[in-house]
Amino acid sequence: MIRVAAFFALLALIALGVAWFADRPGEVVLTWQGWQVTTSLMVASVAFFALFAVTLLAWSILRFLLRSPQRVAHYLEERRQLRGWRAISRGLIAVGTGNALLAQRSSVEAKRLLAAEPLALLLSAQAAQLNGDAKSAESDFRTMLTHDETKLLGLHGLFVEAQRRNDPVAALGFAEEAAKADPALAWAGDAVLEFRCRAGDWSGALEALQRQIDAKAISKPLGKRRRAVLLTAQAFALEDREAARARELAAEAVKLASDLVPSIALSARLEAQDGNLRRASRMIERAFAKHPHPELAEAYADLRPGDGARERLDRMKRLAGKAPGEPESMMAAARAAIDASDFGLGRDVLQPLLAQPTQRVCLLMAEIESAEHGDHGKAREWTARAVRARRDPAWVADGYVSERWLPVSPLSGKLDAFSWTVPPETFGGPLLEQMAQQALAVPKLVPAPASAPKKVPPAPAAPVRREGAPRRKPLAEPVVAEPPLPDDPGPELDAEAPSGRSSFKLFSW
Repeated sequence: MIRVAAFFALLALIALGVAWFADRPGEVVLTWQGWQVTTSLMVASVAFFALFAVTLLAWSILRFLLRSPQRVAHYLEERRQLRGWRAISRGLIAVGTGNALLAQRSSVEAKRLLAAEPLALLLSAQAAQLNGDAKSAESDFRTMLTHDETKLLGLHGLFVEAQRRNDPVAALGFAEEAAKADPALAWAGDAVLEFRCRAGDWSGALEALQRQIDAKAISKPLGKRRRAVLLTAQAFALEDREAARARELAAEAVKLASDLVPSIALSARLEAQDGNLRRASRMIERAFAKHPHPELAEAYADLRPGDGARERLDRMKRLAGKAPGEPESMMAAARAAIDASDFGLGRDVLQPLLAQPTQRVCLLMAEIESAEHGDHGKAREWTARAVRARRDPAWVADGYVSERWLPVSPLSGKLDAFSWTVPPETFGGPLLEQMAQQALAVPKLVPAPASAPKKVPPAPAAPVRREGAPRRKPLAEPVVAEPPLPDDPGPELDAEAPSGRSSFKLFSW
């Protein structure tokens, strides 16, 4: 609307100007080289504007002719770039869909039309990767290193290729170079951190983590958690060689992550070794009240290595009172009661858990039945129930179950991957193999003397023993008059096992 009003205003001004000149007639006389031209002012004005228009038109035509070659070249270049970008777009879509042939054709066309474009080099490298041509892909990525704008892209591509050919040294070199060039790169920082952790270089891992924190590549809570894990791992590595330094590292880890149970147990153990028993006790008691855990109970029981079983039992009663009603409190107290030969107390403590017992509860009850009365039948029954009972929580990372906490997953290399949780239905790890072998180990049976008055019927098979468990008494070995029983664990143990398998293969803590 404003433009229409402005147009009509301009027309009105032109009309007023023409009318003003018409009301004021005059003459224009031009004398040149003996020639004299006389005309009115209006005609002279029209002639002047006509001459100006013709001159402007002639200059435009001349300028167009002079710039035609440049315009033609510019047009061809734009058309070339348009075709190149279309080839890149088509090639990237082909790479995403897995069309190796179309990706290769598009890569060749894009490289011919847009050789200097970073995306053309990227498409060429990805097409080579899709076709399995690692040499061509690495060549394209190395070409990217010569340009500042594509250097990081080339380093990432070379890092991926080094991982594919299982060359950790080269992969670490590319990741470190990228991390130094741009500390905010998450993939580079995580890769350097992972490689340092796999190699057990905890000092180098801490330096890499600090670079990520300074560059704000990770959040502050995550940085504190990872630092606590690395400090704990370093403290474990130095525990036997430099106990004082390990104690400082463990104490710092506890300050950074108050819920990291391994660091608390390690710090308390080192403090106790240094003579700070009261500080170690308070540390475990506060942690156990919030996070009941068997490692904390084990560390608390062993604060004084010279204490007897009864003293450890009294100490475990006090610890169990910090988290009353918790299954871990009951099992820790029952363990100490069994070690102190107070089987009645152990049975009473475990009573609330017998409605839905876990595997650890069943094994504790089997040990009580065997050690208190020598009732191997009931012990065997509890052992069989342990095979089918619910699993207890364990350290699990990526489906891998570990007997002890580890700072890094042995499968994926991820830092702080282990969590205290119930293992999945199918899992692996050293604990499974160890427990399966222990479960299948049947004690030898000793034949009775030849002068026995009568033949005694075969006794039930002895309960399965857990060898290697801390502070546990071995089950008594029965003496019967019959020859040794076969190695078969018994039909009731295999009743719920899959065809061709013993149910002990699913045995776990």
